[in-house]
Amino acid sequence: MILIFLFTGIALANDLQHLFQQVEQLKIQRQGYVLGAILNPEQIKTAASNRVDESSNWTYKFRDKNLFVVADKTSNRVLIIYEQFKDLKQKNIQDLIGDLYMSFDEPTVLAHDKRVYWAYTKKGKITSKEFDAVKQDKKNLDILAKIKFISDINIMEKTKGDTTGQVSYIISSDPILNFFKNQKL
Repeated sequence: MILIFLFTGIALANDLQHLFQQVEQLKIQRQGYVLGAILNPEQIKTAASNRVDESSNWTYKFRDKNLFVVADKTSNRVLIIYEQFKDLKQKNIQDLIGDLYMSFDEPTVLAHDKRVYWAYTKKGKITSKEFDAVKQDKKNLDILAKIKFISDINIMEKTKGDTTGQVSYIISSDPILNFFKNQKL
């Protein structure tokens, strides 16, 4: 029985390492933090001196300026990268989305002028044409990682006056997060 548990544990660890490597190869990064990658020594120092409330027993969260990073305690690999802002003017929201466009190219999906998504398979970013074709054929995509940008005010459509809103984006890998959810509980 112990031997089966040991082999299962090794297999799960290998599966997780494989997932991390696939995600890391996508090179999805923000301010030097690469999704799925091991934090470098300087980033580990930043993490140690800028901890935020513990995320779970297996992860830790820290802040680097406006950027939040969640990492695995065991491997120091990046699980989530995100920023969130309150009371941001529409112009600042447009600047932020412009910066994300410059970093990640054209998005996979634009929705209702308030949501923008970039989705990645192990082959790379999914274009909007590829996404539409798969959606039309009612097939499933094996999405390995995504970037999700959400604004509570319109991004491009002109708002009245000095409207401000909340905005956030999150860079994550559902397969990795699901692995942690299912295996580490």
